Amino acid sequence: MKFMQDAIEVALQTKNEIPVGAVIVKNGEIIAFANNKKEELHDATAHAEILALKMAQEGLRRWRLDDCDMYVTLEPCPMCASAIIQSRIKNLYFGSYDKQYGALGSAIDLRNLHKSKMKVYGGIYEQDCDNILNSFFERLR
Repeated sequence: MKFMQDAIEVALQTKNEIPVGAVIVKNGEIIAFANNKKEELHDATAHAEILALKMAQEGLRRWRLDDCDMYVTLEPCPMCASAIIQSRIKNLYFGSYDKQYGALGSAIDLRNLHKSKMKVYGGIYEQDCDNILNSFFERLR
């Protein structure tokens, strides 16, 4: 799971934000990557997944990403899960489960609402992703 390791590296570059990293892959190549920038951009929608989707869509000059996979260090929230589903991502791989806000199986599963065919694989490098999040929140205390 090289691309999940790449998403972890992107998450580790996050400054003063919840450390979440996302990468989008097409034909075995990373075409987009992002980390959270809500605080930096003063934008509640500036989650890693949304920013990576925008980068990929702009780069490919199309909104459909049905030939792309996404790797993200935390299970997407409802906003991000909806955007990922609407973008037609083929496969989504995530690290940490989010029992409170996870919208692809933990708290709710928005794939049912959208009748999505997207495949979701959770718990990839889960301990590493959990450690990154736990370290961030421990520093806040």
